[in-house]
Amino acid sequence: MKVTVELDCTPEEARRLMGLPDVGKLNETYVKEMSKFLQGASSVEQLQNFTKIIAPMGEAGIKMFSSFLGGAMGGSSNGKKPSTSKKKD
Repeated sequence: MKVTVELDCTPEEARRLMGLPDVGKLNETYVKEMSKFLQGASSVEQLQNFTKIIAPMGEAGIKMFSSFLGGAMGGSSNGKKPSTSKKKD
């Protein structure tokens, strides 16, 4: 059985419906602090150190995160389309 439900709501209403917290103020603070840091960065070494902080595993961590997002969205990070074949009963 397949059931489809369509909701017409704003992102704010969807957030409340799913019980997710409001992180708007946290996001504003984060963006403000990131902007201050990036404006104050005067060398490549400072930027490299910052990248190590936000992506501790470097490129491997970014690829893993990308793969996770691709899987969550029904895609695949290896360029192959997910299988759509159905079993016959």
